Amino acid sequence: MRLRIVDAFTDRPFAGNPAAVVLLPSGPFPSDPWLAQVAAEVNLSETAFAHPLPDAPDADWALRWFTPTTEVAMCGHATLATAHVLHATGAATGTIRFATRSGILTATPAAPTTPASTLAPTPSTSTTQPSGATAITLDFPTAPLTPLEIPDGTGAALGATPLACYDTGPQVGDLLVELADETTVRGLSPDLAAVARLPHRGVIVTAPARTPGDHDFVSRFFGPASGIDEDPVTGSAHTALAPLWSSRLGRTELTGLQVSARGGRVHVRLRGDRTLLTGQAVTVIDGELLTAPEAN
Repeated sequence: MRLRIVDAFTDRPFAGNPAAVVLLPSGPFPSDPWLAQVAAEVNLSETAFAHPLPDAPDADWALRWFTPTTEVAMCGHATLATAHVLHATGAATGTIRFATRSGILTATPAAPTTPASTLAPTPSTSTTQPSGATAITLDFPTAPLTPLEIPDGTGAALGATPLACYDTGPQVGDLLVELADETTVRGLSPDLAAVARLPHRGVIVTAPARTPGDHDFVSRFFGPASGIDEDPVTGSAHTALAPLWSSRLGRTELTGLQVSARGGRVHVRLRGDRTLLTGQAVTVIDGELLTAPEAN
């Protein structure tokens, strides 16, 4: 089997969020321990496993996502990476329907009308444009936001004073923390052990853009409890960031910049209970997985 590493939510290699993609043959998924071992070996924030569903009426591929330590219910960048691989290899064309733990998720090549800010290059010192970068729109459920009392220890764990906190619902499962400004978000150096003790899978931090232009808000994501100290670009987090900033800015179409060291942009369109996430992806490694799958 082939194992590919794809940089997602970027138009160039070595930026955005890398995900591993393993395309499996038809039939049931291999055993959970084997999937978990492959993900731990790859040791990226997510490894995606997909197999075709030739007889399913409502989906084309089954899709699961694993961090180095656990399976997750939803992942944006690894879904983008999987759709990119399927299109690049000719295994799929047009809209792809994925059967997942979060229901049916779709991935569609972005229309030519996608705003230019979506396709703006990720900040980088390189000026080389890679071949194979594609723009894809994901259709995900919008995260329901519930205001919370700021959990004890949140400010100390982050090293910054929260303005507000929100629960993001069962599918995302993270704590969304609003901070004062972009400078504060960029400058965070959290106590990751303390972050891991907070009562959520991970912590999304966000603030408005310092100077609105090619992005409207910034974010970072910390998930040490799931084996991810800091995720470079988190698609699922933007299903919660979209309704927050849409209500604040009075627009349903926005661009988020995740200001991790690698960085990446996610264009979001809020459509009620669905959020459309658009980004690019590029394959950087294409190799062979030599260990045979173990059956369930």
